[in-house]
Amino acid sequence: MQTLAVLAATVAAVAALGNWWSRVSLSPAASRVELVTKPTATIALGTLAVALGVDGGAPTGAVVAAVVAFACCLAGDVALLPAVDRFVIGLGAFLVGHVAFVVMFVLLGLESVGLAIAALVLVAIVGVAVGRRVVGGARRSDAALAAPVVGYLAVISSMAVIGWATAVPAAVVGSALFVASDSVLGWRQFVAERRWMAPVVMITYHGALAGLALSLR
Repeated sequence: MQTLAVLAATVAAVAALGNWWSRVSLSPAASRVELVTKPTATIALGTLAVALGVDGGAPTGAVVAAVVAFACCLAGDVALLPAVDRFVIGLGAFLVGHVAFVVMFVLLGLESVGLAIAALVLVAIVGVAVGRRVVGGARRSDAALAAPVVGYLAVISSMAVIGWATAVPAAVVGSALFVASDSVLGWRQFVAERRWMAPVVMITYHGALAGLALSLR
């Protein structure tokens, strides 16, 4: 499993770098590179999570929950590819993935009420500063999107709070980066798009998945 973890980490790093390049490049090949690198990075990071969980003796239920979570992230990745462009399906897949991450965190053990309260304060601030604008933008774009977006924000916020409650540094960083990534993504989708947002969304997303994988170590 150690060899598998090293291989998975290597593949994830190469795929992530390729994906980041695809988000900043104006090359005609960029979209084709994204089609390959985006799902590859998620598959590799999910494999890393399993390898680390098995080697580290993580609870079997936590490893299973991680598999479900990463599979949902993979489905969300594919749904949000420009070539597929199924935003609601992607939103639903990531929502289920966050629920699976919550299960993973609970099975790993909740150790710190203080960190959970700190996370709750931070996600409340993000909700007021960013979430409110994103929901308003979603409503203006399509009134039917408002409720799913609100539900998603509630679930990812809960995931961050529970992740911080584990007091596992990788879980704290990973869940925080997921909130950061989705905050930028939501702003880009419904409020205003800037060129820097595309690579930032993916850099923070891959950092989030790496942190969540390392949580099982």
